[in-house]
Amino acid sequence: MSHESFQSCIKACLTCAQACEHCGDACIAHSDMAYCVRTCRDCAQLCWTVSGFMSRGSPLAAAVCRACAEACAACAAECAKHTADHCRRCADACRRCAEECRKMAA
Repeated sequence: MSHESFQSCIKACLTCAQACEHCGDACIAHSDMAYCVRTCRDCAQLCWTVSGFMSRGSPLAAAVCRACAEACAACAAECAKHTADHCRRCADACRRCAEECRKMAA
């Protein structure tokens, strides 16, 4: 993989992590959003982790990218169920990140 590919995926992961952190925080006050909060937190944590693995060129990067793509897809699906702007932004960021992570895992 080229350095540019790594950078594109790292950027998508960092953007997604921030969107997930924001979305999860915005939803935390609503008891009916507990699953969304948990999904956002899980996704954010994996995105932060993947960006580190890729930044240092870890041989495990592809494996964590696969897990991250799965988490991003789950988070996108959950956030897409809700109408709040932060949920829509999170779902979009998750879809982009999942796509980038799938490329890296291939």
